[in-house]
Amino acid sequence: MTPNTILLLMFGGLTLFMLTGLPIAFVLGGLSLLFTVTLWEPNAVVVLVLQIFDTMRSEALLAIPLFILMACILQRSGVIESLYRAMELWFGRLRGGLAIGTVVICVVMAAMTGVVGAAVTAMGILALPEMLRRGYEPKLALGTICASGTLGILIPPSVLTIVYAVTAQISIGQMLIAGIVPGLLLASLYVLYILVVGWLKPQWVPLDPHAQRVPLRDKLVALKALVAPAFLIVLILGSIFFGVATPTESAAVGVVGAMVPALLARKLDLAMLREAGTDALKATAMILWITIGAKAYVAIFTGLGGADTLLEFIRTLDVDRWLILAAMMLLLVFLGTVLDELGIILLTVPVFLPIVRALGFDELWFGVLFAVTIQMGYISPPFGYTLFYVKATLPKHIGMGAVYRGIVPFFVLQAAGLLICAAFPDLVTFLPRLMINR
Repeated sequence: MTPNTILLLMFGGLTLFMLTGLPIAFVLGGLSLLFTVTLWEPNAVVVLVLQIFDTMRSEALLAIPLFILMACILQRSGVIESLYRAMELWFGRLRGGLAIGTVVICVVMAAMTGVVGAAVTAMGILALPEMLRRGYEPKLALGTICASGTLGILIPPSVLTIVYAVTAQISIGQMLIAGIVPGLLLASLYVLYILVVGWLKPQWVPLDPHAQRVPLRDKLVALKALVAPAFLIVLILGSIFFGVATPTESAAVGVVGAMVPALLARKLDLAMLREAGTDALKATAMILWITIGAKAYVAIFTGLGGADTLLEFIRTLDVDRWLILAAMMLLLVFLGTVLDELGIILLTVPVFLPIVRALGFDELWFGVLFAVTIQMGYISPPFGYTLFYVKATLPKHIGMGAVYRGIVPFFVLQAAGLLICAAFPDLVTFLPRLMINR
């Protein structure tokens, strides 16, 4: 059987079974076994076993359950609620202030937890009702929550960034640090858009006539809600940037640090730790099952010659390398509407990276573009994952149509951020270079 036929069968089979709605981990694992036995030889099943063994003994992947556990503890510590109250005091009297405060909180949550679902759900519960009560345009409120919630994909400590770095076999620490500036760039674009909307369409972000002026002293006191998040961010990112700890070690320290605000709020007890541990175990098991299935699938795909065939096809194309890069980005946006982000990373990175190297692009820079593109897929209608996270928090009088319309401007802003990062690579590579020099 020719490599082209194998390539067609593997991608066609994967697409067909994904459309059935079966769990991606079992689709990948089942197809890996099927193609190994039928297209290769039964003895090659040992390759699947080795991939499972390699995944389960990976020290780099140990950071994932630790960061997830940290996020689960923070969700139950009351930190997020305190942050929202502080942002409401500071930005409540500014036109569009609650939406801007939501962006700021999502940035802080991304830097604390790196979990997208937590930010979107929390803001859907806390910020959305308050913005709607004050007369905010639902499209703007929903778009802000959906887009800002995805910043956890880019801003460290991002679980997805760790998975990408492990899959691409590049430095986890450098990859984490590389996401800081692009993440803040996207957040700044969101804030700028909200301010422009407030200027052009003040009826979309009306001021609350009953809002009272808050004394500066009360605002400063409210900033104590930022102490715990700032402590955690410095603890985690600072230890990685200055080389004090590896990402895995900083994740372990982060778990202990997350217990401090929970202890001060008197919410740290055995029942809370049991619930957080159970949630972290479920999320980690899902990630590892997908990782095992994807690594096995890619190993068989490579072993049967599919990767070499695809790379040779790209090399023979007589087009500019930037067009090839753009095609890869568009494919990632499409995949983001039908696949979860872990599946996208584990399936495409081993195939794309040889192409990226052959085209002469920087792998770290490409990794950030990859993350931004996954963010775009996350809010792309009709099946972007973030849209369904926020759906659970919608009041009865607002349908998914408002969500779809609301995310369009933010999708454009993310595309603008992607183009800026592509045009100015130093925005991505500056901090990692500084980290190496230190």
